[in-house]
Amino acid sequence: MSRELPKRRLLLVHAHPDDETITTGATMARYAAEGALVTLVTCTRGEEGEIIPPALAGLGPGRDDRLGPYREGELAAAMRALGVTDHRFLGGPGRFRDSGMSGLDVNGRPGTFWSAGVDEAAGLLVPVIREVRPQVLVTYDPRGGYGHPDHIQAHRVATRAAELAADAAYAADPAEPWAVARVYWTCVARTAAEKGLTELAAAGHPFPDTATVADLPGVVDDGEVTAAVDGGAYAAAKSRAMAAHATQITVAGGAFALSNGLGQPIVTTEQFRLAGGADAARRDPGAVETDLFAEVAA
Repeated sequence: MSRELPKRRLLLVHAHPDDETITTGATMARYAAEGALVTLVTCTRGEEGEIIPPALAGLGPGRDDRLGPYREGELAAAMRALGVTDHRFLGGPGRFRDSGMSGLDVNGRPGTFWSAGVDEAAGLLVPVIREVRPQVLVTYDPRGGYGHPDHIQAHRVATRAAELAADAAYAADPAEPWAVARVYWTCVARTAAEKGLTELAAAGHPFPDTATVADLPGVVDDGEVTAAVDGGAYAAAKSRAMAAHATQITVAGGAFALSNGLGQPIVTTEQFRLAGGADAARRDPGAVETDLFAEVAA
């Protein structure tokens, strides 16, 4: 290896800027503060995102189409807030364009992430895996949490890249393959989601209404959660990172809202579902880990 790597190494594959902070920001901040190498790969620049501040509406795809570069800056500011120093766009900024919400005409346009071949895109992630050698990889479930094409594609690409990175036949140098020990999918337990929304509504917030469980991505039955990482000490960092994504997120009164204006709690105990990896089979299926790296070898 060309450099000495930290003992613990976490790779997260997210679809658009802001996804990483909403679902995994406290986890990223905690592990970065504890000295782990936290590497974020973002698959698109989020060019099709709905813009909240009216003053920035001109950045949108129907006008100047400059939202992608703008969101690059938002993401950089969010990573500073979380203490994450290793961030890359898959294939470089702008290699894959945001595909838009499911069912839109833009989904299949040439150059969108959704229209890319899975092996083509995974081939760009494999060198990152072989470089940083993560024991833990975090991405979405097969539905992408809520059915967004880019989230589904991120799942497929991350899964395929983990397979290829561990395949000696795929490596120019047989010494280079690296097997990820654990692959986690982001999720939230139904009971936790209901409790958080109920408490937020009771406490009050400045948004017109409170989201429902049906509005949240990645909700699963409680028994499907296999890890819950307490990032409460990094609540302020997560809030600052969310606020940095100002085109997409409004943060106020201890809550946040997306373009739909529905209040949601800022979650700092983030939950995951163990989905695979080289040592997944030996994990206790009934255990809920509090550390994604529990008993993982360096």
